[in-house]
Amino acid sequence: MLTPIHIVGIVLTVGLLVAVSVLSGRKVKDAHSFTTGGRAGSWMVCGAILGTLVGGQSTIGTAQLAFSFGLSAWWFTIGAALGALVLGLVYAGPLRRSGCTTVMEVVRQQYGRRAETVGSILFLVGIFISITSQLLSSSAMITSLFGLPTAAALAVGAALIAALVFFGGIRSAGSGGIIKLILLYISSLAAGIAVWHIGHGLTGIRESIATLYDSPQLAAMNDIGGAEDIHRRYGTFLARGPLKDLGGCLSLTLGVVCTQTYAQAIWSAATTRKARQGALLCAALIPLIGAACTLVGMYMRGHYVTSAELAALQQAGERLPDGIGVIENSLQAFPTFILAHLPAWLGGIALGTLLINILGCGSGLVLGAATILTRDVYGNLLALLRRQSRLDALAQTRLSILLLLVLGAMAAHFMQGSFINDLGFLSLGLRAAALLLPLSAALWLPGRFGPRAVTAAMVAGTVAMLAAGLLGLPADPMYYGLAASALALAFGRRR
Repeated sequence: MLTPIHIVGIVLTVGLLVAVSVLSGRKVKDAHSFTTGGRAGSWMVCGAILGTLVGGQSTIGTAQLAFSFGLSAWWFTIGAALGALVLGLVYAGPLRRSGCTTVMEVVRQQYGRRAETVGSILFLVGIFISITSQLLSSSAMITSLFGLPTAAALAVGAALIAALVFFGGIRSAGSGGIIKLILLYISSLAAGIAVWHIGHGLTGIRESIATLYDSPQLAAMNDIGGAEDIHRRYGTFLARGPLKDLGGCLSLTLGVVCTQTYAQAIWSAATTRKARQGALLCAALIPLIGAACTLVGMYMRGHYVTSAELAALQQAGERLPDGIGVIENSLQAFPTFILAHLPAWLGGIALGTLLINILGCGSGLVLGAATILTRDVYGNLLALLRRQSRLDALAQTRLSILLLLVLGAMAAHFMQGSFINDLGFLSLGLRAAALLLPLSAALWLPGRFGPRAVTAAMVAGTVAMLAAGLLGLPADPMYYGLAASALALAFGRRR
């Protein structure tokens, strides 16, 4: 139950980050400092990446997935960490040497404005899905904590995201990311230690899950046929199948590499060394957060049922097992655990940190999408029409932020009930399918491919991935997207 102590902790924690963002925004003098910073150290780079990479999908979404599939939920944060690792070791140097400020500008240098515009539009689709998922996560938190209607919660979440990034740009995302990193580790470690203690370790958590599935009705609802099914579902890292789980990890890894938000953090660094160190710090820190969230989700599965499961039990004439609680849906697993099993003062900080986590990730994604929309879509349109905008670049970026948040809130309103981790896999996968190979070719194989081949590869990768998902083809859709993109490039290779 939410208490006054919880509320005080939430308000103070959120207020701290907003204050840092506003103070950081005072240093913003022009569009360049707003979007790329330019003098960030390694910890600032780490904060900017982690502040957008570890969002509602990595915390609330991971716990939600662990509620249903156990240890395999960890793949989301493992993939994110591998993406940061590859970004730092492989892509940081070439990106900074390119002299660009957006990933699509790198493509334009090699393949022209048409390829840049097509890629930007396709890329924005993937980022917009992530923005929508963060707004969904924020509305779920706000609704569960304060009881607001969904529409009002979405409006509040969008307004808070705007406040975080509107005045500070990449500086606010980085400064806030450092604070969030500290608070998130305190909250994650506290939750992990609490789970380990009250759940009697991983063995005790598994035993509680097995005991819960003694109910025939619950077992049938979750396709559990016996002890072997329970072990395969909750005790292995490939519960959804090797191609599915490893494909999701691949989507995260490759999607991080070619996402504007994370590249923007690389460009904000004072030196290439600082950029690389910041990315490697992220790669080292992210998996522990995912492990804690996975344990929380598994513990909640052994001690809670959803409202739908309770209704099915009652309809079948079964009673709720002793000591088992009820949550509205699996998305509430992490917030409910904090409210029920952490001291109120620590729970308030943890809840505020989760909310900050979601809002900070949303703010970074919105900033990256606004930069692409302003420079690569709107800018190219003006160039095609041979006109000039009446607004300066900073005003254009800020107006784009507002537009994206309004559209994202509208989309989130119609997508209530979606799995936010599935949206995360789809979002990062679409970005990689559209841009990974063209970006890599522009950085390491300049002049080898023509503009038409690159444009075709972007479209083919996106269409193939969407088609594979809609048709329900075996394995993760990412494989089909990358294969189609590679084939299109191969046919267009210059001799």
